[in-house]
Amino acid sequence: MPPIRILIADDHPLFRDGLHGLLDAVPDLQVVGEVATGEEAVERASALQPNVILMDIKMPGLNGIAATREILAANPQIGILVLTMFEDDDSVLAAMRAGAQGYLLKAASHEELLRAIHGVSNGEAIFGPGIARRLIGFFASPRAAPSTAAPRRFPELSAREDEILRLIAQGLSNYQIADQLTLSVKTVQNHVSNIFGKLQVADRAQAVIRARQAGLGTDSGVEQ
Repeated sequence: MPPIRILIADDHPLFRDGLHGLLDAVPDLQVVGEVATGEEAVERASALQPNVILMDIKMPGLNGIAATREILAANPQIGILVLTMFEDDDSVLAAMRAGAQGYLLKAASHEELLRAIHGVSNGEAIFGPGIARRLIGFFASPRAAPSTAAPRRFPELSAREDEILRLIAQGLSNYQIADQLTLSVKTVQNHVSNIFGKLQVADRAQAVIRARQAGLGTDSGVEQ
């Protein structure tokens, strides 16, 4: 039986090296490539046709969520296992919506990682224990009825990303947004990166323009 072909997508060289060494020691696994950006992941996925991609979320340029969406649009047979430090609900749900088959934290044990790789290769949906508990909690918690929800100008964004975009359009900094929403600055930075990727904008100024063109942030009282 041929080995499971793996592409590693992560912008940290030391992490890639350690992961490569770990996987190369497993007889039925073969690392066929490494990339450091989402754009490279999209390009190499088509060229190498791996069975599984280990995908980080936060990478320069195109983030892992957007890269997952592009890869699967062209190569639906590839299994994508998100391997990241982010465990907030929005990141997990965004990965699922993009088509990822698994979601695992970088703190997972070697045994958990190997089980997840084999599971995703076999077409299974794989989530680490902590992530599974978060998903159960999310879907078990009461949600507002769809009819009461405000119209969404950017349906590709998660509810939290939409909320953060509105605050960006009002001129708030990441630190101010973190304080207002009771989030860590790192979490806000991750959401902002996801927003840039999904809206295909290069920076905060372009995001503000897109948001205000859609009517967001104009009722905040902030001077224009």
